[in-house]
Amino acid sequence: MFAYSLVRRAGRYGAYGLGLLAASAFGPVGAAEPAAPTHAIKAGRLVDVVNGRVLTDQLIVVSGDTIVSVGPAGGATVPAGATIIDLSASTVMPGFIDTHTHITANPYSGSYEGLADSVPRGAVRGAGNARTMLLAGFTTVRDVGSAGYADVAIRDAIEAGEIIGPRVRASGPALGITGGHCDNNLLPPEYDDIAEGVADGEVAVRKMVRRNVKYGVDHIKFCGTGGVFSKGTQLGAQQFTEAEMKAMIDEAHMHGRKVTVHAHGASGIKAALRSGVDAVEHVSLLDDEGIALARKTGAFFSMDIYNTEFTQAYGAANGTLEEFLKKDRDIAQVQRDNFRKALKAGVKMTYGTDAGVYPHKDVAKQFRYMVEYGMTPMQAIQAATINGATSLGVEKQWGALAPGLKADIVAVKADPLTDISRLEGIDFVMKGGVVYRQDGTVIAR
Repeated sequence: MFAYSLVRRAGRYGAYGLGLLAASAFGPVGAAEPAAPTHAIKAGRLVDVVNGRVLTDQLIVVSGDTIVSVGPAGGATVPAGATIIDLSASTVMPGFIDTHTHITANPYSGSYEGLADSVPRGAVRGAGNARTMLLAGFTTVRDVGSAGYADVAIRDAIEAGEIIGPRVRASGPALGITGGHCDNNLLPPEYDDIAEGVADGEVAVRKMVRRNVKYGVDHIKFCGTGGVFSKGTQLGAQQFTEAEMKAMIDEAHMHGRKVTVHAHGASGIKAALRSGVDAVEHVSLLDDEGIALARKTGAFFSMDIYNTEFTQAYGAANGTLEEFLKKDRDIAQVQRDNFRKALKAGVKMTYGTDAGVYPHKDVAKQFRYMVEYGMTPMQAIQAATINGATSLGVEKQWGALAPGLKADIVAVKADPLTDISRLEGIDFVMKGGVVYRQDGTVIAR
């Protein structure tokens, strides 16, 4: 309509008038685009996550939001006019990726207190949580369940430059069965309260996938077993039949969306893997058949082995039901032992925390536990970078430090390969060529 109006108005003045109107609407004819800002980053130690090695004395050149070159500083030329960022005393890595977050969640809200939370309130909180995670070094997060498509709204606001935060891969409402982990089971029947992602039957799950795609999600999340923080569900009990799982995964894949499943129990894990799921969350009650299926299908495991520390320390004071606390106690060590087992078996692993169950500011605390339960520091960093990117299908866009990839870069003034806990205090954060933290100081945006 705007373009049609321009043409009508220009018709009064001929071709010359059309040129004037075009210039006034779209800028001066032939005006050059402003040059993209250039940064030259001196990296004392650079973690090459693709090859699992550390390079020294490197220079990273960034133009706009993209890395244009990476190589030895001694043989490189700093482009004229570039802003030099000296990280010669630091370890430089790709921005971290958390594959399991709840960006709108309040970790301090008890079980029943959360019933008073509105979608707008969660979205506003999520904007703050997004900023917190970015400043902690996480330049990408995969959100796995937000009411009212609040994660979609947060993603879009970040991309529009209205708020700051990581690159968000949004799921919208997670799919679940009636009375299952992704339903709301806290209210009595007279309320007839049903979570918005509930769908029963093959036709219904396909329709729910289509609805989520309609409203802009990047991937599909469903609940394939009971969970810790859901009233009346059993951790090992499968939710959705295998036919329902196959239907929703097939529908999602037709729309170009990957699928991840919440699954603690062995039967639900295996049913989802047989159905073609791309990633499995939690993976607590894993068995050998499940490990073999994951290796065969190439699915990624995203195992949140830190958050029990927060739940057990603060859950009761925050109003968390004893039923939930007990399930968490029962599952915590089993999950950690199975993390070690899956790792040794060669299953592909990402860095997934369940941030939102615990404070988003502590999103880096899981690194220590991944190393404690079998990973080398390099493997933990790879899980949070190239593995996460590959799981999301964005490894050709970001997740490593290489020419042509987005300039998502973090650094710490220490060697995390000797002390992984140093990643809990990131000194430098760049996302898409924009610096958000430098020398430990937040740069206001």
